[in-house]
Amino acid sequence: MSQIASAPTPHKHHLYEDLLALPLGTLMISIGIVLFAKATVLTGGVAGLALLLQFATGADFSILFFVINLPFYWLALRRMGWAFTLRTVAAVALISLFVWATPAWLRIEAIAPLYAACAGGAAMGLGLLALARHRTAIGGVNILALYLQERHGIRAGWVQLGIDAAIFAAALFVLPLDKLAMSAVGTIVINAILAMNHKPGRYTAIS
Repeated sequence: MSQIASAPTPHKHHLYEDLLALPLGTLMISIGIVLFAKATVLTGGVAGLALLLQFATGADFSILFFVINLPFYWLALRRMGWAFTLRTVAAVALISLFVWATPAWLRIEAIAPLYAACAGGAAMGLGLLALARHRTAIGGVNILALYLQERHGIRAGWVQLGIDAAIFAAALFVLPLDKLAMSAVGTIVINAILAMNHKPGRYTAIS
């Protein structure tokens, strides 16, 4: 007689595991953002909005990224609680710091846009995956999408897709079509990594 396998018991992350995931995940994301910025390649979410504003105005990404995220912390607190919010604030601050400091640590004279899209997208996808597995986010778009779904029944996936589409539509006035094509490649790489690896039951540890 066959037996039905029981669901695996979730493993509780140790504090040091959460603490290590934060700088490692944000460092990977920061490297991806630096590669995107050097090649004038865009992505979605708050990082994409900050990059677009940097391309359009010349303003510093680190400041833009940190400031744009400020209004969303209240939503994170209401939706996810103090622990998630504090981890998210720390992640945003570290990404802002790493992106600001990376040019002093790593000097890139030139980079092919396709390589930047693929390598930068892979770095960002892996960094986002590491943070997601330790219940940490890096921006307000996902938090806003979850909040609107909970409060008004609007599907989070459609909200996030609509915001990302609006960012790319605005980029039509800032970037040439070839850079937009590379931006689409980079975004596909990021989402492919998350789609393949961040599934229910694929990783059972919790923070």
